Amino acid sequence: MSPTVLRKNGYRFFFFSREEPRKHVHVSSNDGEAKWWLEPVVELAYNHRMNARQLRETEVIVGEHFGDIVNAWQRHFGN
Repeated sequence: MSPTVLRKNGYRFFFFSREEPRKHVHVSSNDGEAKWWLEPVVELAYNHRMNARQLRETEVIVGEHFGDIVNAWQRHFGN
């Protein structure tokens, strides 16, 4: 299961269930996919075919919605 946390500007922000315990969020679009660590700071963990503009844009969105994303993580994973 991979619940969607947020949709914004053509991006889907979501989690994969039963993945590693460190908080992170996946982002996908028609152009590619990225993974952002949420702890200890927001940091790019993985990028597949997103360009620099898309990475900056998704990092800003993660920052703007950080609290909502972390709260969704805690509701989904229970920690």
